[in-house]
Amino acid sequence: MKKNVLIAVYNMEIGGIERSLINMLDSFDYDKYNVDLLIYHHVGEFMSLIPKSVNVLPEIAKYSVFRKPVALCLKEKQYSLAFTRVLAKYIAEIKSKSMNLEEGSGYIQMQLAQKYSSFLLPKLEKHYDVAISYAWPHDIVAYKVRANKKIAWVHTDYSKLEIDNELDLNVWDQFDYIASVSDACQNSFLSTYPTLKKKLMVVENITSPNFIKKMAEEKPTLIENEAETFKIVSVGRLSYVKGFDLAVEALGRLHKKGLTNIKWYIIGYGGYEKELKDLIIKHNLEDSFILLGKKTNPYPYIKNCDLYVQPSRYEGKAVTVSEAKILGKPILITNYPTASSQLENGIEGVICDLSVQGLVKGIEDLYRDQDLKELLVNNIVRMDYSNCFELEKLYRVIS
Repeated sequence: MKKNVLIAVYNMEIGGIERSLINMLDSFDYDKYNVDLLIYHHVGEFMSLIPKSVNVLPEIAKYSVFRKPVALCLKEKQYSLAFTRVLAKYIAEIKSKSMNLEEGSGYIQMQLAQKYSSFLLPKLEKHYDVAISYAWPHDIVAYKVRANKKIAWVHTDYSKLEIDNELDLNVWDQFDYIASVSDACQNSFLSTYPTLKKKLMVVENITSPNFIKKMAEEKPTLIENEAETFKIVSVGRLSYVKGFDLAVEALGRLHKKGLTNIKWYIIGYGGYEKELKDLIIKHNLEDSFILLGKKTNPYPYIKNCDLYVQPSRYEGKAVTVSEAKILGKPILITNYPTASSQLENGIEGVICDLSVQGLVKGIEDLYRDQDLKELLVNNIVRMDYSNCFELEKLYRVIS
């Protein structure tokens, strides 16, 4: 008898969490498990990449409102839910000011919106063996899904996430297991929620080398092909967290040092775009620091770069760094708190200081030292980064 598994995620927009979910679904054992995918809002370029063996549940209108503009919620006649969104925004702004949060009220607003909306949302009728909430916030699976066991996924460094931890703790208590994507990520979570230690398990992001290499065969567009151009690629949401502002300043300094043939390509989208464009203009890098926007398939760009760089301020475990390893690229990442769990410094890549100068030195070293680049590449191409065996941990929980 097959076990019934539910996996829930907000949408399938381009992002690291969604990309890791696609890899996991691509590797799932469908001979033993029936997998229902609950997508709260049926949008996103990754919708077309969902394996055919997955049963995508119909969209539930009330589940889709949490990231829509309030005006659109009103247009769709979701009046009560629109009101809870406005109320959540108002209270979150007050809370964030009292807590002196650097990133504002966005995360707390999401928490409060789901809390206040809980009694308005319908429950799923089907009962599952296991229900997985794959992305935070986890309220819907916690309160609206019936299952023998429930698992919530942790993808980020919770010591850096600006949320109402007490409010979140009430939700975590509804889950039997909390799966973190790395040991470092688990430790940062544990430092914030020490009482949840017994629920924690590590299930790394699933990487499917065959899938990634196949996707990388497509031809990239809008990227230099000239041999004399040194191409850097980074992938990530356009946000303060990803450190692309540091990257702009670093490229400006590299050009001033005479390394004007370096071009930096960013794949991603997000609310930080205007600030980045202003910085690019300020440093006269319009032709060298290039925002490529959304790309359903980032792998051809990674494959065709000379250096992959992750300039983040913090990460849980960056999916794209693992993917750059699979594609055999030299890698530079900043020393964010979980960096040492991402790669072995000097073996699989280089970890530089988390600063503009750190990025400048790291890039310049890899630009000038061909032997170092070849050493890193030779090391990673000999390694097997397939880790579908990580799913065995999940299967044991389901059983």
